[in-house]
Amino acid sequence: MRTIVHRHLGKVVAGTAIAVAGTAVMIGITLPGSAGADDSDGKGAGQTSQQAGQGQDQAQGAVQPGVVEEAPAEGDKGKGRDPLTDDETERVEKLALDRQLFRTSENVEGDKGPQRITVDLAEPDESELDDPNAPRRAEVSFYDYKDDSLVTKTVNLDTGKVEGTDTQHGVQPPLSRAETVEAAQLLIVDRLGAGLKADFKDSTGKELTSPDQLLLNSMVYRANAGTPAALADCGKHRCLRLFVKAKNGPWIDSRDLVVDLSARKIAKVG
Repeated sequence: MRTIVHRHLGKVVAGTAIAVAGTAVMIGITLPGSAGADDSDGKGAGQTSQQAGQGQDQAQGAVQPGVVEEAPAEGDKGKGRDPLTDDETERVEKLALDRQLFRTSENVEGDKGPQRITVDLAEPDESELDDPNAPRRAEVSFYDYKDDSLVTKTVNLDTGKVEGTDTQHGVQPPLSRAETVEAAQLLIVDRLGAGLKADFKDSTGKELTSPDQLLLNSMVYRANAGTPAALADCGKHRCLRLFVKAKNGPWIDSRDLVVDLSARKIAKVG
């Protein structure tokens, strides 16, 4: 693992430099009216070239700095195809998570209740496409680690009723932040995480003890023809690869490790 890290580090550093250069260009943009302001006497220092040529010395009024208006306060309910508000998101999640689902399911840490994956505005029914007063609906997706199922509930935001429930197995939606962090925690304490911890120590001089020390991305992993037997259930199980970067440090290549969140185990591939 450690040799792979150094091989790819040059590309990562180059990519970082490009990103920093782009940021510098963005920072160089000034707000209208702020350039050339003279704060020594509260008056604007800039005059037109015509005034300067004529020798006019009449003081100009101070130029007011640009003002960035705050976004309007978000209401508790959107309209039409507006994105879900925070209030709507919180409300539909509570409506979708009924007592039965909560009692019979488990989240990524093994605690009672399913793992929330997404809350999205649902597409309108075909018959409602041209109806400006069509009801707003939300789709709430949960992953149940107890039986490896994806549970999606459709909630009518106008009535507060759950209008549909869909349960699927073998379906792997994008991973949530909580799942990615839990996978990193499992890797850190596993014997196969020794290389990751050694690379982290080499690059930062510190011991790796928590996912909070890392910037994390992840990708769902599915078993294929060359998959080791230990990961044969990936696809049915919730499995992932981690892409790890030390905070204020380099990327650390851990792509040869797969975390099976359902079985809470780690195996090597490739």
